[in-house]
Amino acid sequence: MASVFTAQKARAAQLDAKGKGKRKADDMDVEDEVQQPKQKRNKQRVLLLSSRGVTHRMRHLMNDLEVLLPHVKKDSKLDSKSQLHLLPEIADLNNCNNTLYFEARRHEDLYMWATKTPNGPSIKLHVQNVHTMDELKMTGNCLKGSRGILSFDKAFDETEWGKLTKEVFTHMFGVPPLARKAKPFIDHVLTFSILDNKIWFRNFQIMEKDPLQPNGPPQTSLVEIGPRFVLTPIRIFEGAFGGAVVYANPEFVTPASARSIARQSKGDKYRQRKDAQEEVSKRKELRKRDEDVLAVSKVFA
Repeated sequence: MASVFTAQKARAAQLDAKGKGKRKADDMDVEDEVQQPKQKRNKQRVLLLSSRGVTHRMRHLMNDLEVLLPHVKKDSKLDSKSQLHLLPEIADLNNCNNTLYFEARRHEDLYMWATKTPNGPSIKLHVQNVHTMDELKMTGNCLKGSRGILSFDKAFDETEWGKLTKEVFTHMFGVPPLARKAKPFIDHVLTFSILDNKIWFRNFQIMEKDPLQPNGPPQTSLVEIGPRFVLTPIRIFEGAFGGAVVYANPEFVTPASARSIARQSKGDKYRQRKDAQEEVSKRKELRKRDEDVLAVSKVFA
């Protein structure tokens, strides 16, 4: 019996040795295989902040953008408008590689910086015709945290500054699928259109059925949600919030200059009116006839 047990143990040891050798060979075959490249992950995060002096309308616009973009990290206001070089460091501390900075001037003019940090480029734009969600009260609606489809006008591909702006806006307004607050739904469209060298922003809900006929055939339509605003490009810089000027808009007129021209035009109208009054008074003096000899004041003096 002892010899039988000894033979069984020896046989089991041989089988274990063969099995171990086979596993090692399989491991070697796996290592010899070519490793497939990993799929690149979209890790875009946007820092959203503003300067001091923003009005309620500007603040509500920022809140609307924060709701639309779940990959946005909102920060407190920047105290100094002249120290924009601090913004790349703030973005790095918040683990963000994009920055949307809203700069308010004179409590009525709003500028937006769209910047790739820390190396650039930077796009400075003038924000006009701002209408927030609460102000518009549109019938459209979308899920909070859902991802949106980006729609760009074909005019973006016709100019160099348009191509660069399209790429930067794709990084900032395109929500990554694995963002922390993003939900796996696509139910709205963000449209960017170029008209009169201005960028028009709109947000639409994707309706798959007619609300008047809920049991009818599916009909895809768009219903505006808001917000809406117009962006006028001013300059594109090579670095983050500065550097060499890549593009400058020759047609841009600052709002302060436009107001000054309007005031001058009003002053010209007042000046013309006063000059006309003086001419009328001079003509009256020239047409005035001398006093007659037989006038009543002389006869009965």
